[in-house]
Parts: sequence; structure tokens; C-alpha cells
Amino acid sequence: QAADSKREQFRQYLEKSGVLDMLTKVLVALYEEPEKPDSALDFLKHHLGASAPENPEIEALRLEVAEMKEKYDAVMEENQKLKTKV
Repeated sequence: QAADSKREQFRQYLEKSGVLDMLTKVLVALYEEPEKPDSALDFLKHHLGASAPENPEIEALRLEVAEMKEKYDAVMEENQKLKTKV
């Protein structure tokens, strides 16, 4: 009975923390997928990772990278124009 009690406590913990609900949603999405992916495990990893809340720091870094890419492209374009003038 001690093992059953531990299992029940663990199940309640998973349910309370939202893990069971999240797993159920991802498994239902996989079930409803018209063309099953080659790797069910990769599907689960992708969908579980994608549904995690985004860290604000990561979003800020993504924006900074996008801005730097734009600046880099502009500098490269200017550099190319200057090269053709020379």
C-alpha cells in the first residue's frame, strides 16, 4: 500500500502542476495529426518546448539579434556600393 500511496501522491503532484494536462494536450495533437511524423518523440519535444513560457530575456536577445542583422546587412550593402565606386 505504501507504493500505491506514493504513486497517488506523485499523480496528484503531476496533476496539480499541470504536467498531466500538458502531456494530454500534446498527445491529442499527435493523435489528431493527419500525417504522423517520423519521430513521435521529436514531435513531443518540439510541442512541449514550444508551449513553455518564453523567457523575457530570451525575447530581448532575439530582438537585439534581429536589429544587429539589419545593421550588418546595411553595412554590407554600403560596403558593396563603395567597392564598386573604387
